[in-house]
Amino acid sequence: MLKVYPHPIIAREGWPFIAVALGAAVAVTWECGWWSLPLWLAFVFCVQFFRDPPRPVHGHAGSVLAPADGRIVAIEPARDPWQEREALKVSVFMNVFNVHSNRSPVDGIVVRRWYNPGAFINAALDKASVENERNALHIRTTSGRDITCVQVAGLIARRILCYVDAGATLARGQRYGFIRFGSRVDLYLPLDARVHVVIGQKVVATTTLLAELP
Repeated sequence: MLKVYPHPIIAREGWPFIAVALGAAVAVTWECGWWSLPLWLAFVFCVQFFRDPPRPVHGHAGSVLAPADGRIVAIEPARDPWQEREALKVSVFMNVFNVHSNRSPVDGIVVRRWYNPGAFINAALDKASVENERNALHIRTTSGRDITCVQVAGLIARRILCYVDAGATLARGQRYGFIRFGSRVDLYLPLDARVHVVIGQKVVATTTLLAELP
């Protein structure tokens, strides 16, 4: 069952990091004055990294929305290794300055979830899709189409968080996970999906229309 919580502006996953950074910055400021500046910069970085603003949900039942903020790094025919089928792959790369909440791209039901341990190479590279740590969801849309949504760890991302499992019902734009410190999300869509983005385009979770399913 999905763990639901209201948008607190700062993601709950970041509260411990922000608290530690703030405590360290205050303590060093008290003892050492302006020498604490690097710790204050670390505190500011944590706050911006873990921001989690609410987003308007666009589209309709056949829409595939961006599952994360970032930049499109791949649009290509590919083998879906999870559902073992030919598919259209669309990948979103998140750098450390993007919001890292992951949101469902479609309305549907989680049919299956997979988790694979792996490496932590640069998530902007295509080989990250098959070599890095990753968590995949097979989602069946309300119209019966199947997509695979894959959270991929990055160069310094060491923790993939996913709060749903098989049987969960997702609405497009619904928050289901988080990846800490730089990562990627791959979507494997049916081959007849109509893509509305291009390589290099910046996208916004739940707001940008990635594709439409006929």
